[in-house]
Amino acid sequence: MRKISFLLILLAFACKDTTKENNVDVAQDSAPQYFESVDTEVILEDDSLSVRAIEVIGKNLAFAGNNGKYGLYNSVNNTWKTNTQKFDTISPEYRAVASTANDFFMISVASPALLYKTGNSGKMELVYKEDDEKAFYDAMAFWNDNEGIAMGDPTDGCISMIVTRDGGKSWNKINCENLPEAAEGEAAFAASNSNIAIQGDKTWILTGGVKSRIIYSADKGKSWEVFETPLLQGTPTTGGYSLDFYDEMNGIIIGGDYTNAEGNTGNKAITKDGGKTWELVAEGKDPGYKSSVRYVPNSNAEQILATGFTGIHYSKNAGKSWEKISDEGFYTLRFVNDSTAYAAGKGRIAKLTFR
Repeated sequence: MRKISFLLILLAFACKDTTKENNVDVAQDSAPQYFESVDTEVILEDDSLSVRAIEVIGKNLAFAGNNGKYGLYNSVNNTWKTNTQKFDTISPEYRAVASTANDFFMISVASPALLYKTGNSGKMELVYKEDDEKAFYDAMAFWNDNEGIAMGDPTDGCISMIVTRDGGKSWNKINCENLPEAAEGEAAFAASNSNIAIQGDKTWILTGGVKSRIIYSADKGKSWEVFETPLLQGTPTTGGYSLDFYDEMNGIIIGGDYTNAEGNTGNKAITKDGGKTWELVAEGKDPGYKSSVRYVPNSNAEQILATGFTGIHYSKNAGKSWEKISDEGFYTLRFVNDSTAYAAGKGRIAKLTFR
């Protein structure tokens, strides 16, 4: 009964309000409102937990992490409902999540790749399984309530991509014949469930490693092309770790090398032409390596937050300069509105209020 009640609650919240972060309807003053500080309220603390994938559902929060653990936070009464999803004797590590108006989804890293969705039976339902020894899925997102995509490291000669066109009931892998060929050593980082950005029908996918590029689709994954990036690349730990698009033209990519967290060259770039070309910003200046980057909603693509295990940095001018506003380290961040966000990392999930 505990599992049934938890999933019914999760489904109920998923159906109520699935407003996405950059589409939040918030009244704006004529003058920009800039952040000066951030208040951090830890809402879940568990030393055994590592969370790199969170999804804002209305004002609530869903997550999936290591040890098969996932859950939902009710912001009205500040309570959690958590559970675990194993596969046989395996306790998967989930690093990508997504939601529609009706369902919550989570996919595991490593082989076998396991994609679960909420189901009517009261249990999470396995809707996709991939046994390839190279399988490693990094991020997932939906264009709408029927169509979604997940991406991962190459198993053949291209970046792995699976799509659904029926609301997540079934998923099919795109044949490499219909995708750009992967470069030698090109893969992706499951650092914050932000390798995919979607605006309308347009989709940008960020790769990393020996080669770090943008794989772009203008038609919800039916056709693809490749754009080069100027990011640091050349080794398995370098390249882009996270991207975000404010609208169809303005985007940012961030990363670096997590083994050299202070390195601040070749790790931040912006585009103003929909990802076709990229310009490095704040070269030789902080921040260094970051695992998650997000535009502040309703900021005209000027205000940006970047987080990683070294803290939170903030830009007021589209990435040209940054200031550190918190030493608190998190792997991933998602906005609820233009002054509130959730963040997750090692051992904790927090609510952030920017002032």
